[in-house]
Amino acid sequence: MESLAQALNIGIPLFLILIAIEFLYGYFTHNQTLNLPDTVSSLSSGITNITKSVLGLIVAIVSYDWIERNFAIFNLEVKWWMFPVVFIAKDFSGYWIHRFEHKVNYFWNRHIIHHSSEEFNLPCALRQSISEIFSFGIFFVFPLAFLGIPSEVFAIVAPIHLFAQFWYHTRHINKMGKVLEYVIVTPSHHRVHHAINDIYLDKNFSQIFIFWDRIFGTFQEELENEPCVYGVKRQVNTWNPIIINFQHAFLVWKDFILTRSWKDKFKIWFMPTGWRPADREATNPIDYIKDPFTQVKYQPFIKVWVQAWSLIQTTVTVIIALVLFNHISLIPFYQALLVGAFIFLEVYSYTTIMDGKKHGAVLEIIKSIIGIVGIYYFTQNLILESWVSSLLIAIAVYYGVCILLSAYYLVDKTAKVETIV
Repeated sequence: MESLAQALNIGIPLFLILIAIEFLYGYFTHNQTLNLPDTVSSLSSGITNITKSVLGLIVAIVSYDWIERNFAIFNLEVKWWMFPVVFIAKDFSGYWIHRFEHKVNYFWNRHIIHHSSEEFNLPCALRQSISEIFSFGIFFVFPLAFLGIPSEVFAIVAPIHLFAQFWYHTRHINKMGKVLEYVIVTPSHHRVHHAINDIYLDKNFSQIFIFWDRIFGTFQEELENEPCVYGVKRQVNTWNPIIINFQHAFLVWKDFILTRSWKDKFKIWFMPTGWRPADREATNPIDYIKDPFTQVKYQPFIKVWVQAWSLIQTTVTVIIALVLFNHISLIPFYQALLVGAFIFLEVYSYTTIMDGKKHGAVLEIIKSIIGIVGIYYFTQNLILESWVSSLLIAIAVYYGVCILLSAYYLVDKTAKVETIV
């Protein structure tokens, strides 16, 4: 957890700088691809995913370490050649896991958050799952564990492989020439992957090397006469990333419980994504986008002060998360879990306000009170750097302001959502 936290000290500021550059480029070229609510939702999703990862809230069916320790044929030391081997193996694994997430109905719930943005920009790269509880990647790298490739190599390669998938989430880079387009995943390739046009659906699953798609028959080039339309066929219609993470699972479980067919109760988990029992489809049809060019984006009207407040909320949440990541070794694990739960509550409350829901303000008041109490506890019971203590005290004061703003939001009759068509 500590090594991941150190990697995030570099990764998070770098991501934010690149997002700022993309925003400024769009502004000065009059081709803006970011909007504030969507960006806040994407950043908030990234915060929850990273928090889950740092806290280790994912279960490997069988751990790489365990196989290496108990069944490795060779006792190998770390060598330079292991890093490219592991990188390629991880990319091969990533291709197949990604493909399963698109093709298997229940696995789609692990991935829907990444496709939920109806924009395509660097922030949407940060929309990552919190509903992925079990990790299956180990099944694709068993041979390396049996050969004795040290797990330390994976610990170094994993964040590099993950961070290398960030840059190509942009509309500002066109095709990059035949050589690069044939070998690596480019923005053009990944625009195709995020599109809901029929010709683009379930294509370009590769994460770093596009040749996996070319080998296994899932490659599709971006076409000039078929502009990409982004999002998911069944629109999520919320800025709340925690809700998005479980929307599909809720539908699958509901169909599982209510369908009268015992055969369908078994099939529903493993059928292609979007499949539903016939009786449930007949009695409870769900709208989806049949023609992508008729898509109406989720763009509720949000007052300017609420948008500005949401951006500040996101910034404060990032700060709280970074403080947790860098001090996680100083506190008991259960306290780290409580801080993680607080981060989730914070994200849930302010994105619910962005959706125009009054109960979001009630949650915001509760969160702010918990935050003030929590900051008092940690500043009194931990030996923190003086600047960290001062920062936390400033955040506690900010939470006091949040209580007042939330109270105002509750009584403000004009603070409502009006969909812009």
